[in-house]
Amino acid sequence: MASPRIAVVGAGLGGLTLARVLQIHGLPVTVYEREPSPDARSQGGTLDMHSTSGQIALEKAGLLDRFRALARPEGQEQRIFDETGTMLRHEEPADGDESRPEIDRGQLRGLLIDSLAEGTVRWGRPVDAVTREGRVLFPDGTGEDFDLIVGADGAWSRVRPCLSKDVPAYTGVTFVETGFDEARHPEQARLVGNGSFAAYGANRALVAQRNSNGRIRVYASFRGPQDLAVSEVLALFDGWAESLRDLLRHADEEFVMRSLFSLPVGHTWEHTPGITLLGDAAHLMPPLGVGANLAMLEGAELAEALAAATDLDEAVRAYESAMLPRATRWARFTTDGLAALYSPEGVKGALRLYDSM
Repeated sequence: MASPRIAVVGAGLGGLTLARVLQIHGLPVTVYEREPSPDARSQGGTLDMHSTSGQIALEKAGLLDRFRALARPEGQEQRIFDETGTMLRHEEPADGDESRPEIDRGQLRGLLIDSLAEGTVRWGRPVDAVTREGRVLFPDGTGEDFDLIVGADGAWSRVRPCLSKDVPAYTGVTFVETGFDEARHPEQARLVGNGSFAAYGANRALVAQRNSNGRIRVYASFRGPQDLAVSEVLALFDGWAESLRDLLRHADEEFVMRSLFSLPVGHTWEHTPGITLLGDAAHLMPPLGVGANLAMLEGAELAEALAAATDLDEAVRAYESAMLPRATRWARFTTDGLAALYSPEGVKGALRLYDSM
């Protein structure tokens, strides 16, 4: 099979992994990204890369050793509290445990970007839509033709409407993101520990994650309306232990509202030659530590299928037949998990979920 013309829409972790593995196998690829540069915005907090998914993708991409040089195995520590400030669960990784080491999302994305041939990513090149005939359409009225277009462009994908009428719906849960510097607030940093911290109450939680460079990300999360004012966030935690409320009071970043959306569990589409999806574009689900790992694994698997194929469409069909059932299983798990974490039961529901994992 002659080298197909492949376009990837979206320079997130899944799309970049796809591009990297394609290039390892000598296949050309073009990635279109609406952001003007790799550093146009903050990439958010930290991710745990699973040995059964994300790390497999990194190995296929030839980047596992470089990942391990940046990752934080100690970040696997986990602390769970109730709203009184009582720690109910404390897990620390064993020596040598690298089953789910943490890495800043920005560091991981940078690792992937740096691994690509120069000019692979077309920064500042948003995609308006794609056609079933394999044409990528841009806002300036121009377009380019490809043998395969892969939508790796996240929750509000511009590629998905070509395949599916489903759109993301509000899950009922909103995160309010902020953060602080551990050097300025050592007491709160000690509370968080080396990895992740979570305190649960009825329909709400405070979550914190240690990042690199002395930063700690904090998320005030709750089940409720999307239109809650930022000024009302602290009041959601009235009656909670002061040590927990201090995670918000001592934040030195603006509060950013991030409502959680998801696609229907089991989201699928009729196979269409020349177009497919991966990651959040295919199966947007609640953020319970699965999405980035799945997107990267899917990118690596699709690339390997294309590299080994004698027929482009057969390779895409094989990819979709494996990816979609797996995504459905995880979407069901994360949807049920979100319901357990943000329920009237508070920490009891959360502990039951953690015990089942």
